[in-house]
Amino acid sequence: MKYDPKIHDRRSIRLKNYDYSDSGLYFVTMCTYNHVILFGEIKKNSMILNSFGNIVKKYWLRVPERFNNIELMEYVIMPNHIHGIINITVGAIHELPLQDKFPEQHRSPEKNELLHQDYIKYRRKMLLPKMIGWFKMQSAKYINILRKTPGTHVWQRNYYEHIIRSEKSYLKIAEYILNNPARWNEDEYYA
Repeated sequence: MKYDPKIHDRRSIRLKNYDYSDSGLYFVTMCTYNHVILFGEIKKNSMILNSFGNIVKKYWLRVPERFNNIELMEYVIMPNHIHGIINITVGAIHELPLQDKFPEQHRSPEKNELLHQDYIKYRRKMLLPKMIGWFKMQSAKYINILRKTPGTHVWQRNYYEHIIRSEKSYLKIAEYILNNPARWNEDEYYA
């Protein structure tokens, strides 16, 4: 398909210039590719995970092992999506996956080294997207191994995130997550 800017021009839903490694709570939602039912089914208002859903759960629970400044709060794996609250704790700095992606203007001309302060500022903004990317990559890889479909899309390319700014908002979102299986028939992702 030929590139068409009306169709293919993806706009980021992230807040411009926001540091997504700032301490705080983030509500995230990730959906399966084309909202395909993949992770199990709802029975008697409870989510029953299948083998693919168990892979998603396994890698979701491994996120704090991989990213030591992340704590998982409430979450639910649904038939075709996952909701979760992520707590990024103080001092959350992680390495940038590829240093060559760092802009040239922030390298020392003498040794082509990254200027320390700029590098830390740059890589900090990467934490939440990097964590989501790692989780999606790992879970998709093992789901595709299990179903013998290498390279097949498991997740939609983007994800929804919301910065939780108050206790009231946190409690409302946590309740929504915990009650999500019971409301499956009303869910916007219900298929």
